[in-house]
Amino acid sequence: MNKRLVECVPNFSEGRDMGIIKEITDAITSVEGIKLLDVDPGQATNRTVVTFVGEPEAVAEAAFRGVKKASEVIDMRHHKGTHPRIGATDVLPIIPVAGITLEECAEIARTLAKRIYDELGIPTYNYEAAAQRPERRNLAVCRKGEYEGLEKRISDPNEAPDFGPGKYTEQAARSGATVVGARDFLIAVNFNLNTTSTRRANAIAYDVREKGRPMREGGSPVGKPLKDAEGNTIMIPGTLKGTKAIGWFIPEYGVAQVSMNITDIKQTPLHVAFDEVCRAAAARGVRVTGTEIVGLVPRNSLIEAGKYFLRKQQRSTGVSESELLKIAIHSMGLSDLAPFKPEEKVIEYLLEAENKKNRLIDLTCKGFAEETASESPAPGGGSISAYAGALGAALGTMVANLSSHKAGWDARWEEFSDWADKGQALMSELLMLVDEDTEAFNRIMDVFAMPKGTDAEKAARSKALQEATLYATQVPLRTMKASVKVFDIVKAMAAQGNPNSVSDAGVGALMARSAVLGAMLNVKINAAGLKDRSVAEELIGEAERIAREAEKLEKEVLEIVHEKID
Repeated sequence: MNKRLVECVPNFSEGRDMGIIKEITDAITSVEGIKLLDVDPGQATNRTVVTFVGEPEAVAEAAFRGVKKASEVIDMRHHKGTHPRIGATDVLPIIPVAGITLEECAEIARTLAKRIYDELGIPTYNYEAAAQRPERRNLAVCRKGEYEGLEKRISDPNEAPDFGPGKYTEQAARSGATVVGARDFLIAVNFNLNTTSTRRANAIAYDVREKGRPMREGGSPVGKPLKDAEGNTIMIPGTLKGTKAIGWFIPEYGVAQVSMNITDIKQTPLHVAFDEVCRAAAARGVRVTGTEIVGLVPRNSLIEAGKYFLRKQQRSTGVSESELLKIAIHSMGLSDLAPFKPEEKVIEYLLEAENKKNRLIDLTCKGFAEETASESPAPGGGSISAYAGALGAALGTMVANLSSHKAGWDARWEEFSDWADKGQALMSELLMLVDEDTEAFNRIMDVFAMPKGTDAEKAARSKALQEATLYATQVPLRTMKASVKVFDIVKAMAAQGNPNSVSDAGVGALMARSAVLGAMLNVKINAAGLKDRSVAEELIGEAERIAREAEKLEKEVLEIVHEKID
C-alpha cells in the first residue's frame, strides 16, 4: 500500500441494543474513505468493540463522529456491565497499519482528544504512546475507579483528565470520560475454562499476566500485601510479557474465562499465550476448552500459530495458508463458542476482500483456461508463464511434504519442512504475478484511452506509456527471477526426496523452465517499446542470463530423475 493507513478500535459502552450500536457505526461510516471492518457486541460486558480503517484524517473525523453520537445515545448513569469502563466511548486507540509511525498516530490521538473536549465537553485522558504523563501509558491508570470514580478524580490535579473542565459537569455525568491513545496492534482474547469459578479464573490470570499478583505475608493468599521501602506493593510477576489479564464469569456462555489483552504480540504471540494459560490452568485442576477472539486478529498470528502446532507434531509447516488456519483454529478451539470465520475476523482478509474481485487466481482450472482462450488479450503468455512457475513450485512443495511425512524418515521431517516452506513462498509470489502481469497489460490499455488533443496531453500520454511499458517489462522479469529459484527445490527433491515422487520433481523442473522461457518472451516484446534503449538492453540481457541458467538447471534435474527412474 502506498497510502497512509490507520486502524481505530473504539470500545463503546453499549452491547445489547443493536439500534444504538447501529446509530454509532452509521456516524462512523458517514465519513468518506472509511471501511468498517468489524462490530463485536457483548451482552454480558454491555460493550461493543468497533474496528474501522482509513487514511489518518478520515479516521480522526470518523472517530470524532462516533464519540459524538455515543454521547447522544448512551447515558452512563444507567450503564451496567462486567467490563471495566469510564465512559460512553470508553477507550479509543489509533493504530498504525501502513505508511505511518506510532509517533504520528500518537499526535493524531492527542489532537483528537483535545477536540473531543473542546467541541463536546467530554473529558479525555491520553494513554499508551500518546500519554502526556509516564504513568498514564497504562490504560488501567487512566481508567482507575471507572465511571463511578470520575466525579472525585476530575477535580484532583493529580487525577484530572488531560483535557477537562476541572469540575464534574452535566456532560461528564452523562458521558463519563474517554481514554484516547495510540498503540501497536493488540489482540483481545478470552480463554474459556471448564469452570464457573471467577476466583479460579482470576488466579490463572494472575499466574500469567505480566503484572502478576501482590506478594503477601507468609505466602498466604489472604495475607497482607507486602510493601517496599517507598510504600509500593511488591508484585510477583506473571509468566507472559506484554499481557494484561483478569478472570470473570460470562452468564451467556455459562463459563468462566481468562480475559487477556496481548499488548506486545512479538514478545507473546497468541499461540504462546494459549499454551501458557493451558499450563497454568492445568496446574490448578482446570482445563482450557477453547479461545474467543474479541474483534480482529492479524493474519500472521494465526499463520504462526498453525506452524507452531504443526512443529509440535513434527509435521511439515510448508502447507497452504488455509491448512495453517485450520490447524490454528482447531488447536486453540477458536470455534468453541461460535464458528470462527477467518474472512470475518482476520484484518488482512477484510482489507483484501474488495481487491479479490475478478482475480484470475480465484478462477477454477476450467475457468482460467476458458478465460485464456477467449478473445480477450489478457490473460496472455505472461500470466500463463507465472502460473507455470507456480505449478512447478507446487510440485516441489508436494514432494517435500510427502518426504516429511514418509514412514521411517521421521528424523528428517524438519529438513523437508524447510524445503516446503520455501516452495510455498515461491508459489505465493508467482500466483500474485499471474494477476500482476495482466494488470501490467491493462495499464498500457488505459494509456491508450488518455486524451491527446493538445501538446500537453500528448506529452503526458507519452510519458505514461513509457512508464506502463517499463512496468510491463519488469513484471515478467520478476516472474523469471522467481521461477528460476524453483530449481533449487525440485533438484533437492529429485536427489533427496521420496523416490516414489521423483517424476513429480522432474515435471516441476519442466514447468519452471517453461515459466522462465515464456516470461523472457514477454520481457523482450515489451522492452521493444522502450525509448530508453540502454534500459531495454539491460533488462533483456538479464532475462537472457536467467534463461540460460534455467536451461542448465533443468538438464541437471532431469539427469537425476532419469537416473532414478531407469
